[in-house]
Formats: sequence, C-alpha cells, structure tokens
Amino acid sequence: MSADFPFLGILTLLPLVGAIVVAVIPRRSAKLAKQVALIWSLAVLALSIVMWVAFKVGGDRWQFHESYAWIPSWDARFTFQADGIALVMLMLIAVLMPIVILASWNDVDQEQRSAPVYFSLLLAFEFTMIGVFAAADIFLFYVFFEVMLIPMYFIIGSFGGARRQYAAVKFFLYSLVGGLFMLAAVIGLWVVGGHTFDFDKLAQAAHSIDPNTARWLFLGFFVAFAIKAPFFPFHTWLPDAGGAAPAGAAALLVGVMDKVGTFGILRYCLPLFPEASRWFAPAALVLAVIGIIYAALLAVGQNDLKRLVSYTSIAHFGFIGIGIFAFTTQAGTGAVLYMVNHGLATGLLFIVVGMYVARRNSNLVSDFGGAGKLTPVLAGVLFFAGLASLALPGTAPFISEFLVLIGTFTAHKAYAVVATAGIILAAAYVLWMVQRTTQGTLNPALEEVPAMRKDMTLREKAVVAPLILLLILLGFYPKPVTDVINPAVQATMQDVGTKDPGPTAVTANGGVR
Repeated sequence: MSADFPFLGILTLLPLVGAIVVAVIPRRSAKLAKQVALIWSLAVLALSIVMWVAFKVGGDRWQFHESYAWIPSWDARFTFQADGIALVMLMLIAVLMPIVILASWNDVDQEQRSAPVYFSLLLAFEFTMIGVFAAADIFLFYVFFEVMLIPMYFIIGSFGGARRQYAAVKFFLYSLVGGLFMLAAVIGLWVVGGHTFDFDKLAQAAHSIDPNTARWLFLGFFVAFAIKAPFFPFHTWLPDAGGAAPAGAAALLVGVMDKVGTFGILRYCLPLFPEASRWFAPAALVLAVIGIIYAALLAVGQNDLKRLVSYTSIAHFGFIGIGIFAFTTQAGTGAVLYMVNHGLATGLLFIVVGMYVARRNSNLVSDFGGAGKLTPVLAGVLFFAGLASLALPGTAPFISEFLVLIGTFTAHKAYAVVATAGIILAAAYVLWMVQRTTQGTLNPALEEVPAMRKDMTLREKAVVAPLILLLILLGFYPKPVTDVINPAVQATMQDVGTKDPGPTAVTANGGVR
C-alpha cells in the first residue's frame, strides 16, 4: 500500500465498526463476542503495522493526510494526518488493545454483566483514541477528546470494583471540566486564528496572535491536558479511577488515555503558542518536578496495589513533563519515547497486578505475602514489570528516562538533579511492593484460596510475552522508534523557537566557553 492510501480514516473507523458488531452479539454468546473483539483488534494492529512500514522516515513531517468536508461554515473538516509522535502513539494503542482483550478474557461475570457490552466498549474506546491521535482539525480533536470519556466512564462505572461509581463520576467530572477550558480556548483560537480549525492554517497564523491572548489560550489548552495527563496538582482522579477500573481497562487508561494530555501539549500547545509555551515553561517544570517527588512518596505508602501503580504513573508523567518543557531535542525525544515505554511497562504492571488481584480477590498488599512460593512464574513477571517501571538498565524505560534527564540537565541542571531523586524513590516503592507481595514468609491465608495455587496459564503467558519482548528489545535497540520520533521533535522545537544548548568546555584559566 502506498502513502496515499487512507490509512488514518480506515484505522479510525475500523474499531467503531467492530464495536457495533460486538455490541449486537447476544449476551449468551460471550465467547463469540470475545473472539470477534480479539480478531478485530488484531486487524487494527495489522493495518497499523502496514502504516508504520509505509511511513517515510526523513520524509515530510506530516504524512497520510486526509481531509473530508464536515461543517463548511466553520471551516471544520474531518482532517487526519500523522507525524512521528502521532504514529508511535497509534502503534501503542494498536499493540495494547489485543493484549488487553486477551487479558480481560475472564474478567466479566456473565451472570451479572454482559461480556459483549464490555468488549464493545473496549473497541469503542480504541476508536476514540485513534481519532484523538490522528485528528488534524482542532474541532475534530476536541470532539474525540470529549467522546473518549464515554466508553471509559461506562467501563469503570459498570465493570469496575467496589468504588466504581464514585471513581467513574470523579473521572468524568474532572475530564469534563478540563474539556470546558479547552472548549473556551478552541472558540477563542477560531476567532483570532482566521475563523478556521485547520491545524496547519492555525500554525501559520500562530506568530500573529497577540501575546497576551496567546497566553490565555495556551492556559485553556494546558489545563485540559494537565488534567488528562495528569500533572500535579490535577492528579487526584487517577488513583481512584485506576484503582476501581478492571485491570485491563486500567492498563489502557494509564497506558494510553493519559498520554492524550502530554501528546496534546506537544501537538497543540507548543506549535500554536510558542511564546506562551516559553513563558509558562518555568511553572510547568516546577509542577513536573513536584509531581515526581510527591507521587513517589505517596506510592511508597500505598497498601492498595492498583492505587500504588496509579501513583507511580503520576510520577512518571512528571518526567515526561520536564522532558517536554526542557525544550531540548534530547529531552523531547526522551519524553515521547517515555510515553511509549511507560505505556508498555505500566500496562504490563497493571495486567500482572490484575492477575494477582483476580486470584486473591483483593487489591491489598497486606493480603498477600510470600505469593511467589505458590506462583513463581507470575511472581517473576511481576518482578520484571516492576524493574521495567523503575527504569532498570536493559529495559526500554531506562533509555527514555536517561534521555529526559540528560537533555534536561544541559538546559536546566537544578530540575534534572531534583528529578533524579525520583529514581531512588521509584526503587523504594517498586521493591517494597514486590517484596511485600511475593517474597518473605508465605501468608497462610493464601493456601486456603484455590486460585492462588495456580500459576500462569497459557493465555496469561501469551498476554505478557509480547510486552516483555518489546520492553527488552527497545531497551537494547530503540533506534527504529527514535528514528521516527526525532524529526517530529526537532520540528516541534523549531516551532517553539528554541535551540539545543551548545557544548561547553573549560578553558585553561578555569572559565567556561
């Protein structure tokens, strides 16, 4: 297939069609619904791989451009295009979705809930996620940004844990408030940007917008994206949502959906409001560093496994934040790579934690202890997922974290130094979790739970194997991904009007030049 093939349009609609097909399958045919959902997600993955191959590294910044009429009076169109940043995010959702569907195979109690509805909601969520990352029309992006709340709201509220209704409402309200800030900014941008929602036209008009107006518009977008990410202090919805959501859905929530926030900052805030981005950068860096330390400290004290993983993600988003606002190519590339690697590592961690929770029927660390004696393979996978989450060398997150820190250090040494404390805290909360859950003396109560005496099944091994393989492969050879990311990040830095700091050298008299 050539680059002129309508990849993004078909890729966006394909999961929606799949969601409709699965939704009309009778409730009694739960196995058929699961099989159809899995096959459909694999078809999306196959098309995404073909698109990845068709992407021309070193070619035009924006590729796979499509545009169809929608609302002519507003100059709003169904416009899709992708740069390297969007492409890697599209691949992330395409990779994770079949894994999550397979991981969620037995998560729905068919007597109380409908399996076809659950798996239909997962495909509907994939449809909205692909639309968000592929949209090149501001109004279209906003529509997908808001619509993606609906499937996740019902997934959490109808299929989640004990506090699912509270968590679902909190998640929806936080995101909805952020969306209202964005809506005001979208309308304002349409007014001052020449009565268009086209991203390319708005990017060309960016430098003619009044600086004070641009700062207010930037703030509207940034607040919405900061809530979605989430950045400190807009983070409080995530531990509740992540703790209540089914493990597979939580992997998508934290692994992909939260990336819409950081993606939005890179895709819209920086190119459309370059001066405002530079003006707000110090405050954003402070919030990011606080988030790293604050969330890590909270993670150390958690007794709920799923909430602990949620807090680790908030800390990781702090690293992504400093990588974005350091305004260096190294840090920016590291931030985008971090988005991908975090999705893989945290997705694996949530899925494995979910396997333990399903066996023990409890989220609490204190209800485990010595579980590795009964489930040694599963314990080993949990240990690997934890090491990947704390960015152990040899795993993919190490590369991205290293790029973020070294790229930030060249421009903002103090922020980089403080952020490194998060690495130490990450080791503390991950190793504490692993030790208290799987190591030490066996909790006698575990032997009384029949499910705890079963190690990983073939299906569960098939779920975790691709993620482990990708985390190791990208840990030693990230070049195929960084080659795609780098040109897009360099172009974004040019949009902002920043340059990488030049090398420094110490002179004979002790000075620096």
